[in-house]
Amino acid sequence: MSNQRAAQRKSVLTLDIWQDILQHFVSYALLLLVVMSAFLVIYYTHVNRQTTSELEQLFTQRDELDIEWRNLLLEQNSLAEHSTIESKAMKLLNMKRPDTKSEIIITLK
Repeated sequence: MSNQRAAQRKSVLTLDIWQDILQHFVSYALLLLVVMSAFLVIYYTHVNRQTTSELEQLFTQRDELDIEWRNLLLEQNSLAEHSTIESKAMKLLNMKRPDTKSEIIITLK
């Protein structure tokens, strides 16, 4: 008899637990959704911070490349000046300006 009563108490207890779970199912579901929402907020905040950090690094890289490009433009302009080209031609290639006697003028008809 005691085994029967223990089994009966167990089944009644299990039934009571299930009835309690079913009665408060909406509350448990909402609690689970709140916890999941909190973890999603944490995750997306982390992703947002990482993306913002990467964006800042890209802005810094863009600024550095912009400065380098401006310096290269200045260098190109200084190298393209006639006097610079002439002096390099004289120094490196041993070239000189032709005198008027060595000039030949060709006219096309």
